[in-house]
Amino acid sequence: MADSQAHIRCFAIIAHIDHGKSTLADRLLERTGTLTERESHDQFLDKMDLEQERGITIKAQTVRMKYRAADGTDYVLNLIDTPGHVDFHYEVSRSLAACEGVLLVVDAVQGVEAQTVANAEIAVATGLEVIPVVNKVDLPNADPERVLAEIEDIVGIPTDDAVLVSAKTGQGVEELLEAIVRVVPPPSGDPDAPLRALVFDSWYDSYLGATMLVRVVDGCLARRSTLRLMSTGSEWDTTLLGVLVPEAARVEKLSAGEVGVVAASIRDPKAVHIGDTLTDAAAPAATPLPGFQPLQPMVWSGLYPSDSGEYDPLRSAIEKLQLNDSSIFAEPETSGALGFGFRCGYLGLLHMEIAQERLEREYGLDLIITAPTVVYKVRMKSGEELELHRPSDLPPMGDVDEIAEPLILAQIHMPSEYIGPVMQLCQERRGVQRDLAVHGSQRAVLRYELPLAEVAVDFYDRLKSCSRGYASMNYEVIGFRTDDLVRVDVLVNGDPIDALAIITHRDTAHRRGLGLIRKMKEHIPRQMYEVALQASIGSKVVARVNVKALRKNVTAKCYGGDITRKKKLLQKQKEGKKRMKRLGQVEIPQEAFLAVLSSDDDGN
Repeated sequence: MADSQAHIRCFAIIAHIDHGKSTLADRLLERTGTLTERESHDQFLDKMDLEQERGITIKAQTVRMKYRAADGTDYVLNLIDTPGHVDFHYEVSRSLAACEGVLLVVDAVQGVEAQTVANAEIAVATGLEVIPVVNKVDLPNADPERVLAEIEDIVGIPTDDAVLVSAKTGQGVEELLEAIVRVVPPPSGDPDAPLRALVFDSWYDSYLGATMLVRVVDGCLARRSTLRLMSTGSEWDTTLLGVLVPEAARVEKLSAGEVGVVAASIRDPKAVHIGDTLTDAAAPAATPLPGFQPLQPMVWSGLYPSDSGEYDPLRSAIEKLQLNDSSIFAEPETSGALGFGFRCGYLGLLHMEIAQERLEREYGLDLIITAPTVVYKVRMKSGEELELHRPSDLPPMGDVDEIAEPLILAQIHMPSEYIGPVMQLCQERRGVQRDLAVHGSQRAVLRYELPLAEVAVDFYDRLKSCSRGYASMNYEVIGFRTDDLVRVDVLVNGDPIDALAIITHRDTAHRRGLGLIRKMKEHIPRQMYEVALQASIGSKVVARVNVKALRKNVTAKCYGGDITRKKKLLQKQKEGKKRMKRLGQVEIPQEAFLAVLSSDDDGN
């Protein structure tokens, strides 16, 4: 078989959501004989339950395939299947660092969309060879010629090596494999240099400990060796060295250019860092490989155990999840309403939702999640600058000079007939148009500057609604902009609930506050006394609704007789309710915290 470096190819599959990455990976696995017909099932590399239920890729997956080319040469192909959603772009950029080439998959019907452009830009910036692949050519309304023109026009990549395939039927897969071995260059590392291996993914295994997915750049990684993690200098004895075919199979060594898994009985999840360099402790390399840029989380929310005694299991679960998803940030915090928990940062709303579901499913936790907020920068009148991760930390407005919110540049791809409704939606969300480009007669690309806070609530859902599902969006954070922002507090019977505070523009504060407490009213159980829900800016109440009291008919036993007897019983009930209101506490269920998510447009 192909042991020489010249016969190794490392490549990734990148595309917009639902353009057929995982199905194409299935066909490649079948054609190379990596999977038997009995083992095969749809979206084989999407192994998590969440991925199969939602039909999306969340984690990049790696597999090693053997392929005999038309000229009889044997090759080793290392395939990485990547996610398509904007919230997982960090997963894509990490995967591409371990490759020399990419397959850019584009749907033959839908054409170039937002994430197609974003992922292609990452690949070109990384210096990879890009092979355009037009998928779904078997569909009756497929138009490969138009899509090839869009790839050259919008993405700016030549289509000389483009391959037309149908991942569903297997058409064109043989030609694609030939294109991979012809176009993608072999790895360029030095096999005789000291060992340097890039850790580009990791996960926690209850038997093996922290397990690392590595790409050997220089040297050779042997099974019976002592490894050193160059960021910390810690040393570990290798307990597992293998390749994914697609399940882990033990090997004696990994040479330069190969991708494999390494375990070394590392029980502390914090000991392994994505982007770290592995070297041989006996003959260490002088300099580590360039790692990955640390990410700035854009959406934050509080995570609390519903039972306060579950704090330690939550902390342990978050550490293990961070090992597998290094783009999650977590810091301990305390809330007066919810007790001890964590403030967690994510790359977007879907990322937040997936992280929460993984914690509940994989680690058996019952969680309370507060509403998502973005990072704000506050300049005090004293000149001090603060970074806010939660609205309740905002100092008194009298001490604040200005508040700046993160600004994004959104690139929205859509059919031309939906330009009007999409522009109206962006204007409603305080957007400023940058430019509009129409490609051919059907596709338009609209670019808008938008506050991230306006996108983080329900913008994506509204975008899909006003474009009948055809619009797609990609965005990048371009800085911070000062605006007239205020904090809206939620009060339950006069007591502020810190976890429910939001920061919003002054013009929309009344609508957002009223929409929020109206939603909350539906989810707060009725008490024996009236519960007042208020939204306030500082000491000024801008909206109020009441949750009516449960009422017991205390006069039911009075049949006729003196009216003063009934009045006396009603007065006694009234005084009892006052006393209960003074002493009672209202339990706020999880649904009330989630009401913030859907309250944005309900206050009209």
